[in-house]
Amino acid sequence: MVFVAPTAEQLGMYLGMDEIQGDRADLLIQQAVALAESVVKPLPAQATAVVLSVAGRAYVNPQQVSYETIGPMSVQRPSGSGGLYLTKADKAALKSLAGRGGAFTVDPTPATADPSPTWPVDDAGFADEFEPGWGYG
Repeated sequence: MVFVAPTAEQLGMYLGMDEIQGDRADLLIQQAVALAESVVKPLPAQATAVVLSVAGRAYVNPQQVSYETIGPMSVQRPSGSGGLYLTKADKAALKSLAGRGGAFTVDPTPATADPSPTWPVDDAGFADEFEPGWGYG
């Protein structure tokens, strides 16, 4: 499947908003896609969730306000909750969706490797050199 950028309507649904500024939402989605492509290119089809998360953060809190008081009401947001950026979790999710990351092994053995020993083999053995009980002779 090919990645299809989410729409402004989908961003509004993601944020739970009845009305959304379409031009602003489209711009933020485009910028979120560009940021995501700086981590993984091409974007996997499932990257829509990360793009919506990034664009949603920027749409709701563009100035990165962390504390706001209006009349008797005050709101405190976590620091860094706003603006257009990728979190560490966003980057990890993108890499995981693209099939990158996680544990893996590398076999350094060449395909032409021979399983025979590379040291000189003494066919005569040394059965006479060991005392009884060592399993030789």
